[in-house]
Amino acid sequence: MNGVDFLVDSNVLINLVNGKPEAFDLLKSVNATPNRCAYSSVTRMEVLGWSGITEIQEQFANRLLATMLHLPITHDVEDETIALRRRRKVKLPDAIIAATAACNGLQLLTLDQGLQSVVTEQH
Repeated sequence: MNGVDFLVDSNVLINLVNGKPEAFDLLKSVNATPNRCAYSSVTRMEVLGWSGITEIQEQFANRLLATMLHLPITHDVEDETIALRRRRKVKLPDAIIAATAACNGLQLLTLDQGLQSVVTEQH
């Protein structure tokens, strides 16, 4: 997909905006530069809708998102989300993000071990 290999989960982006080393370490461990990353519509809503976001953090988040590929919620993503939720108890936003990665053949980068186990099970 045009050099895009990864889908970045909301928790990674929120931790990047907060300057948390674990998010930077995760991206570095797989050589995930922003131009090799995509994000789900849900991630954009979660990151920019985060109640504690400051104006500076919002500007940083928007600049970061602008360097990544936006992936909307398609009918295929909806179907994969439904199938995933039928198999496992997963929160809807997490299921949409995992389904977006699966439908687009991307590796999901997340700091959520529970979500990572769901993604690992899909493959």
